[in-house]
Amino acid sequence: MRKNAWVRWMAGWSNGFTKRVPGFVALFFCALVCCAGCRQKEAVVVKEEGPRELVMPAVGAYAGAYVDFGEGEDDVTYDAIAGFEQMTGKHLAMVAFGNFWGEQAFPVKTMDIVSGYGAIPLIFWSPWDRPYMEDRGPDRFNLPDILAGKWDSYIDQWADAARSYGKPILVTWGLEMNGDWFPWSGVFYGGGKVTGEKDGQPLFAGPELVKKTYRYVVDRVRARKAFNILWGFHVNNATIPNEAWNRMAHYYPGADYVDWLGLSVYGKIMREGDWASFANVMEGSYDEICQLDPSKPVILAEWGVGEFPPNNKAEFITLAFSGLQTKYQRIKAAVFWHERWENQDGSFSNLRVNSSPEALDAYRAGVAAPYWIDRPQFRSVPTPAVR
Repeated sequence: MRKNAWVRWMAGWSNGFTKRVPGFVALFFCALVCCAGCRQKEAVVVKEEGPRELVMPAVGAYAGAYVDFGEGEDDVTYDAIAGFEQMTGKHLAMVAFGNFWGEQAFPVKTMDIVSGYGAIPLIFWSPWDRPYMEDRGPDRFNLPDILAGKWDSYIDQWADAARSYGKPILVTWGLEMNGDWFPWSGVFYGGGKVTGEKDGQPLFAGPELVKKTYRYVVDRVRARKAFNILWGFHVNNATIPNEAWNRMAHYYPGADYVDWLGLSVYGKIMREGDWASFANVMEGSYDEICQLDPSKPVILAEWGVGEFPPNNKAEFITLAFSGLQTKYQRIKAAVFWHERWENQDGSFSNLRVNSSPEALDAYRAGVAAPYWIDRPQFRSVPTPAVR
């Protein structure tokens, strides 16, 4: 959930809202099945030679973060990543960053930085144009134009570069579409207007168009043989507007198009609104997303909370780490949103882990547990024999 959206979410929460393939992909799921009965220590990091697939841990979860990479979320530096590790005491297994369509380029340099550091990249690939401001509605990357083929050349070039990279990549396209702040959100494309029905259930204009575009993009990338991409279906914990047509399930493109389920979960991040515990913001949305598929891994693709004394940020972080280990065990990676920004009213939202000594101590203590895996685990992909 991004900056301006939190106020609208908190209004809904305080009013009583509590809930809110082919090839490479097939091998990925085989790996999940194979590792389900194994102990964590049996998954090994293999050498760089030959094709590899990412293994989601049977026990534990990957430690990840977004490390304040600038307004476009893509100004990634090795020093920033290493500095976060030094500050928190844990190497990152996953590093998240934005890659917006307005840049019209695959992030080759960034991928090399993240790979060189020793983490798996998580790309927020968003059909968004400059100046990357929320609450502005559709821009030149609007969904009808994407479906009409206007951006096919860019998609193909991006896919070719991803294939050439060769290593596993986590990608989420059109994240948090069940909110109302991004230009690809269903609310901008007919919202809850009924356009038909399937299996006795109504089809809604907004979710149907978002879903159709998601499939179009994935199909086009796969047609370029970029099978090293693991596609994430990434929603916000709070559905805004909180209406039946805008539920997560209406946007779900289907099991064949999704390798993992992603969730954004934030506590209080703006000066307005009430404080909420991690359980308050996590529980209903976790249950809802898990119902989409009984076996796909779930990634907490964004999580965090601001520093607003006298509210206890350190306690929020401590209880989050505890809950993720004991109650929300389908979570196989968690990406902390380490950022500070100034709001339009002059106030600041400080989500950084070091926003206070107490917050940093809580994060360091939580992530230090062996449950949080500090390096991605891979398995070799068998290479077919050449006859």
